[in-house]
Amino acid sequence: MTARVLIVIPTLNEAAHIGGVLDGLLPFAERHGARIVVADGGSTDGTRALVTARPEPGIVLLDNPRRLQSAAVNLAVERFGYDADWLIRIDAHSAYPADYCDVLLAEAEATGADSVVVGMKAVGSGFWQSLIAAAQNSRIGNGGSAHRVMPVGKFVDHGHHALMRIAAFRQVGGYDESFSHNEDAELDLRLRSAGFRIWLTPRTRVTYFPRRSLGALVKQYFAFGRGRARNILKHRSRPGLRQAVLVALTPALLLALLAPLHWIFALPLAGWVVGCLAGGLMIARETGSPGGLLSGFAAGAMHVAWSAGFWVQLGRHLLQGRPRTEAMA
Repeated sequence: MTARVLIVIPTLNEAAHIGGVLDGLLPFAERHGARIVVADGGSTDGTRALVTARPEPGIVLLDNPRRLQSAAVNLAVERFGYDADWLIRIDAHSAYPADYCDVLLAEAEATGADSVVVGMKAVGSGFWQSLIAAAQNSRIGNGGSAHRVMPVGKFVDHGHHALMRIAAFRQVGGYDESFSHNEDAELDLRLRSAGFRIWLTPRTRVTYFPRRSLGALVKQYFAFGRGRARNILKHRSRPGLRQAVLVALTPALLLALLAPLHWIFALPLAGWVVGCLAGGLMIARETGSPGGLLSGFAAGAMHVAWSAGFWVQLGRHLLQGRPRTEAMA
């Protein structure tokens, strides 16, 4: 019996990518009778018109008033997942191999996994996007995350969401819609706690198009840091070693403000600069491009932004937990 599949694409101003993504998904959708739901958060760039202009009956445009990706997927599953076995989540700001969905289903069948996650490779065009992509592909930028390097097939705790058994998704309550970022890791934690298994496949991966400016990158990773802090606070868990190092980064760098009192307080900042240079040299050697030197500083900016976001979220949590009169004193 052919597996019944629901494909969900959360969108917000993705006119530059949505047409190519839909074209790539249609052959699979037509073979499997899969419905493709584009859950749009209020695009103003023509994304909605491009979707509604499609002649294929299996493509549906769904309004996502909450705008968040987590809400988009939840709403699509609620409205259209009643007769589907599997959910495939597609990010519009990415590109996929022609056999992407077929591989996901085959991997789930072969492994018995309840969720199949994939690796990611960042690809950029233009000066800054290319530098940012190189940083995100490097170990200094991604910290060696299993889904950010060339993956080896194995069961994991977390990965980039691709395929999920809808029964498992519903049993744990879907995505937590209070999360704007890190909602995938939060859901994976609940899936694992409920006994469901997550398989990282080495057979396919996503091509991801990163932010085009350093400011947008910093904003994104600041939000990632806040999301990770919310995840840890919600589940009363502990950060891993790599995350703990990043958490310590912002306080360490702030010590440089005390450098007029003693030079020793400037050492963490100096170490960060040296680390960015060393990372840049590594990236330049890996990519064969002198521009990799700047990628090291892009990676450093990602880390600082993540750390700052973590502390901001932690501070807000602590203030909210205090009596109102004390917090305002």
